[in-house]
Amino acid sequence: MPAAAVPLLDRRLLFVTGKGGVGKTTVASALGVLAARQGKRTLVCEFDAKGNLADFFGSDPTSFAPTEVLPGLFAMSMDTEESLKEYLRLQIKLPLLAKIGPLARTLDFVANAAPGVKEILTVGKVAWEVKEDHYDLVIADAAASGHVVAQISAPQAIGELVKVGLIREQTSWLSDILDDPATTGAVLVSAPEEMPVSETLELAERIRSETNVDIAAVAVNRVLPELFGRGEEAVFEALADPAERERLDAIVGHPTEPLFDAARLAVTLRRTRAEHLDRLRRDLPADIPLVYLPELFSRSHGSRATHQVAEALGAELGFDA
Repeated sequence: MPAAAVPLLDRRLLFVTGKGGVGKTTVASALGVLAARQGKRTLVCEFDAKGNLADFFGSDPTSFAPTEVLPGLFAMSMDTEESLKEYLRLQIKLPLLAKIGPLARTLDFVANAAPGVKEILTVGKVAWEVKEDHYDLVIADAAASGHVVAQISAPQAIGELVKVGLIREQTSWLSDILDDPATTGAVLVSAPEEMPVSETLELAERIRSETNVDIAAVAVNRVLPELFGRGEEAVFEALADPAERERLDAIVGHPTEPLFDAARLAVTLRRTRAEHLDRLRRDLPADIPLVYLPELFSRSHGSRATHQVAEALGAELGFDA
């Protein structure tokens, strides 16, 4: 099956990334909610471990140990030192090594400072959950667009340097999971604005040229609806005449200028965003699916917003409400 034909939620591992501020974590959380609603046992893993993920589910703070935040939906925050200890215990079969004082300090350095190892431990953890079939779908709230390529390309880079031995064996199965488009995909979150669109196009090119991870979709967040029809816009233009505006003010009983200023601003904003969206459609490779998510017109970034975006995603992906 061609990669583009694989339905988004039929994959096993999704890396959600994008420019900071475009709603990356909201989309990752919403994907988790939607997948759980479809009966999939789902894990959402926050890579940067800031502890913000819980806010999107209205749950208690997350930790390295996955906790169920909704029926069938689990959440966790990455901890590379804990990931290394788990790796030594489960894969290298050295359960006591991490408890020895001097070695524990060495492990802390390896997990957090050694080049490439932090990325391997981070990506390896979510891939391990897939390999062991602990979940139907694992969603990684991955690094922002400037850093995600280093994360998802680390196994490939180390595998090219180390040709034999234990490290080669460990990166081999990891690469097999990441390189399989039926299993793994990246979801690039963007917004119809100049900088997010530019970064999305650049990131799509880098992922395709520097990694073997398939781009499952580009999710365009904060798309404005068509606020006014052509007939309504014609009325606004006619009322730009001062004499017509005075008549309307007299009928209404108060000045209407602020209302029309707001309407003009809304129309201008939508047209500007539409231009950026057209550029994204034009310059993005045609085989990458686009998913459109509406502007919520809300300052909320909590559980309510997550569920609203999940409903919008469901509609876009063809799931019943």
